[in-house]
Amino acid sequence: MQDGELLLNITRLFVGTIILSYASYTDIKTRKAANMLWVIMGSIGAILLAIHYFTIGFDNIFYLAFIPIMIAFMFILFQLRLIFGGADAKAIMALAVLVPIKPAIFDFPIWEDSVMPFSWVIFSNAVVLFITIPLSLLIYNTIKRNIEFPYCVLGYKMSIDKAKQSFVWPLEKIKDGKRKFSYMPKEAKTDEELKTFENEGVKEIWVTPKVPFMIPLLAGFLVSFSLGDILSHVMHLFI
Repeated sequence: MQDGELLLNITRLFVGTIILSYASYTDIKTRKAANMLWVIMGSIGAILLAIHYFTIGFDNIFYLAFIPIMIAFMFILFQLRLIFGGADAKAIMALAVLVPIKPAIFDFPIWEDSVMPFSWVIFSNAVVLFITIPLSLLIYNTIKRNIEFPYCVLGYKMSIDKAKQSFVWPLEKIKDGKRKFSYMPKEAKTDEELKTFENEGVKEIWVTPKVPFMIPLLAGFLVSFSLGDILSHVMHLFI
């Protein structure tokens, strides 16, 4: 690998980590991430692409052609409400420009068995990490000795007072005077349901966290640079 290419790849890792980390922080605090972040990421990505093209070149044009494909795909997913939020879709669009090719840095990523464009690898890794949350919740509740299915794989117990100040949805509701499992919590009814529990003298209920997808997206970004494509590697292990 040429020194120039290595420097470009390190820059991509640095830019992506900083911007996604800040976006994750603001998403946790306010459930928002400024559009300017993705403008900056995409702009830097375009500059790096131009430098890469004119100084080093690209071995496979397929990965560059995937940039508009990935952007269009994320737009469609967002319009169909099949992705978690507008900021998440914009982040992945910007990542498609920032890292369209696998950015090797020394001996990383470790797994070399993926042929997918790198922005897709980041997205798929983020989804894989996101769906492992139930396992994490189960481990947490096991330690707390709060094993009650299906609650223990979807959330955790929290006091009503704390739930009012947290980004959570109630996993329970009161119907006909009885506490019942709420499979599809609704944002609009959260305050109303918490008030109902409070009026009934209930001190603690099961809740599920509103985990911003930006967090697993950051984790997926770092895993992609360090390990590689999780899904591709697992498939190669069994095929």
